Amino acid sequence: MLVLLPPSEGKAASAQGAPVDLEALSLPGLTAARRAVLDALVGLCRGDEDTAAEVLGLSPGLRGEIARNAELPTAGALPAGEVYTGVLFDNLGLAKLDQEAYERAERTLLVFSGLWGAVRIGDRIPPYRCSMGVKLPPLGALGAHWRAATAEVLPEAAGEGLVLDLRSSAYAAAWKPAGEVAGRTATVRVLHEREVGGELKRSVVSHFNKATKGRLVRDLLNTAADPATPGELVDALTALGHRVEVSARGTARRPWQLDVVVSEIH
Repeated sequence: MLVLLPPSEGKAASAQGAPVDLEALSLPGLTAARRAVLDALVGLCRGDEDTAAEVLGLSPGLRGEIARNAELPTAGALPAGEVYTGVLFDNLGLAKLDQEAYERAERTLLVFSGLWGAVRIGDRIPPYRCSMGVKLPPLGALGAHWRAATAEVLPEAAGEGLVLDLRSSAYAAAWKPAGEVAGRTATVRVLHEREVGGELKRSVVSHFNKATKGRLVRDLLNTAADPATPGELVDALTALGHRVEVSARGTARRPWQLDVVVSEIH
């Protein structure tokens, strides 16, 4: 199983220690594309601050991120699983997993990134600010940049097993499973079911869907569940106490769409 995750806007403070080694990161087929984005981002942030803030979409309160980006080549690096600190990762709770579950996380989780393309949680990277929606001179839209780079690398990483795609739409643009890989891919939507005027109604969960997705992955890792198909994934999540419905059954070339229904959002 390969689990595709979005990154988080929240990241750890700058770390002490050795800087990132691009050659040591997982998925070495992405090295050249990573170097191109890193060089472009650092060059941007070492130039005019107003231009960098506009390109990166930074508010006045986040302008300090420009100086941090400018020092990325020499900044201390941390395992990616420690760099990302947002809602999904808080609920995933990597630091609380036992050794076996953490090793499964190292093998199965892939975090997508505007700067790095995709990394495993053990890959050492510095904290940064660069979302997938950025149009970074001279590379242009990062989604398109990464689509070209991931076209061969990601199908190989997916192997022959299940792909659980929990990315947001911006990060899904960096690689869209195609062909037979799409047929063994499952995407997840979180729905909030509640009673309104005596009737049960459902709405799509936005912010808190990240918390639910983090808990789904945590439960799979803790129980060593290893579903091989989207159908087996439904069975595994149901056995773990989640309410899962198939909203669109996949085909040989189209992903499955699953709904996880919750009665509370937190």
